[in-house]
Amino acid sequence: MLHGVLGAAVGLSVDEAHYLLYAAHPALSYFDHPPLVGWVQWPLVALQAPVWLLRLLPGLLWLVTVVGVYRLSLQLFAASWPVPGAPSAQLNAQSAAQWAVVALLLAPLLHVLGIGLLPDTLLMALTVALMALTWRLMQRGVAATWTDWLLLGLLVGLAGLAKYTAVFTALAVALCLVYALRGQLRRGPTLAHAGGAVLLAALLVLPVVVWNAQHQWVSFAYQVAHGQGSVWQWQHVLRFALTQLLAYGPLLWLGYVGWYESPSAVRWMGIFFVLPVAVLAYLSGGGSSLPHWTAPSWVALAPFAGWGASQLWARGRRRLLTALLALQAFACAALLGLMLSAGWPVVAGSTAAVAQSPNPFADLHGWDAAGERAKQLAAKQGLGNVAVQNWTLASRLGWYARPLPVHVLEDRFDQFDLWAGDLPEGGDALLVDWSYMAYELPLAPHGFARCTLLDTLALHHWGQSLSSFRFYDCRGWTGAPQPRLTLSPAPTAPH
Repeated sequence: MLHGVLGAAVGLSVDEAHYLLYAAHPALSYFDHPPLVGWVQWPLVALQAPVWLLRLLPGLLWLVTVVGVYRLSLQLFAASWPVPGAPSAQLNAQSAAQWAVVALLLAPLLHVLGIGLLPDTLLMALTVALMALTWRLMQRGVAATWTDWLLLGLLVGLAGLAKYTAVFTALAVALCLVYALRGQLRRGPTLAHAGGAVLLAALLVLPVVVWNAQHQWVSFAYQVAHGQGSVWQWQHVLRFALTQLLAYGPLLWLGYVGWYESPSAVRWMGIFFVLPVAVLAYLSGGGSSLPHWTAPSWVALAPFAGWGASQLWARGRRRLLTALLALQAFACAALLGLMLSAGWPVVAGSTAAVAQSPNPFADLHGWDAAGERAKQLAAKQGLGNVAVQNWTLASRLGWYARPLPVHVLEDRFDQFDLWAGDLPEGGDALLVDWSYMAYELPLAPHGFARCTLLDTLALHHWGQSLSSFRFYDCRGWTGAPQPRLTLSPAPTAPH
């Protein structure tokens, strides 16, 4: 319910709008991600559902993830021994499952993924399902049926359609099964079952391969370059660790305690966390990492965090756990409150031509109004295109101003080049500029022959100045972009 209320009260983020545009442009795959995040939204987008309804999908996936972690925790620790303060193994597993849910409920960043649909939202739910099925296969061994193995192939294939980092999840599945079934995998039935699962997973991810083959493998090349980053520095890794602590909270970090005190067979399930986080931590040294990339890994650690917290609670560490609980609850409330209020009263907004101080929460408000104004002005001026000077400005306008095509006037290749292409030489467009990422007017020789200011849209939220948009009628594109951010007020007179 909380996610539903917030989803109706705040606008789309950059990534959310980008993936909704996937659904508005159905394809086998896309430049920066596999297609599942667009495919699952296509029915609602085709029906022109409002944003609040579209956001019920990530809310449902978040709920499925939490319920899945609860049930997985019961399965992993049902046969574990009791500890002081817990009269039976069954009650101990129940306590671990409840604490695992608490750890997820109080992880700040996971609430964001429960409001906006990202590939990581899908991969969180799929990771939990894969862990549960992997554990079942580890227990059943040769008694596993074709249905079990084909379901495994289906889930691995869907994970591959959700995000490229699912390769680490698939590898974790393989390592756990090889450990548990190392003698049985040589036998005919088990080997055939495993081969069938691999074949089904490969068939499901085939659209991604076909699309890349048709587009000179641009997505794979982009992911490799994106992962390499720049010069590796250990300071980046420390910043990565600190960001993870703030984004997911210390309760989930108790997963180490739970993993250490788990039975040896259960410990193998920790690979679902260790493998992707280790790789992403290393890549962060090159400056290539975002906090939500590890979200599926933290979900995989939640059962261990629940087990660790339940042990600490049984041993009398209740003040520590209560303090952590209160700290994370405050962090969640603060984050969601700042999203709702656009940063007020902590961060001030500004409708000046160029915002002088950053306000990350201003990004979630006002783009619907800007998109509507862009459509009105484009129709009035006879302009069939919208232009921006940075790709991060394109996705919200692409969504809220659709069906107008959006051109990105910077010299880089991205998904918008596949959708709209380059603005042709001599072309005209409605140029939109935003105060928190304001650019100098792109005039010849590196821009348009002329640009005329049409309108300025000042946005206010809860009675506070928030941001502003400027709309220009720009004619005669030269085809030689050199976007330059400006730190001075943008011109207000026609040019």
